[in-house]
Amino acid sequence: MKQRRETRQRQIILEAVRGNCNHPSADQIYLELRASGDKISRGTVFRNLNCLSDDGEINRVKVPGADRYDCRLERHYHLICTSCDAVMDAPLDYQAELDQKIADATGFSITRHLTVFEGICLCCKGASKKAEGPHSEKK
Repeated sequence: MKQRRETRQRQIILEAVRGNCNHPSADQIYLELRASGDKISRGTVFRNLNCLSDDGEINRVKVPGADRYDCRLERHYHLICTSCDAVMDAPLDYQAELDQKIADATGFSITRHLTVFEGICLCCKGASKKAEGPHSEKK
């Protein structure tokens, strides 16, 4: 791993990810930092998120749209709401035995697997039920 200089910008970006449990995107982090008065460029945020991810200090969560960032480092699964794009941790332990099962069946050398469950979150499901409730107008 390449030794990187510890900069003030990298530290505030790392703190922004660690202080955000909703798996923020680079743009969300950038906007949050700018709103708090930090003079930082969008490019600096993207570069530092890439460095922090490459160095194993945060996890990059690849989801449709923009990558999201997670301070939880152990292997785990994610849920993504297809209505509001919220990303959250799934309440399920990582299933390492799947790696071996697939390796045995295919001869493939598995290092890990990534799983994202897609669906509708409770907030969006609740909003949808209210809109479709008995008092809604049928068209």
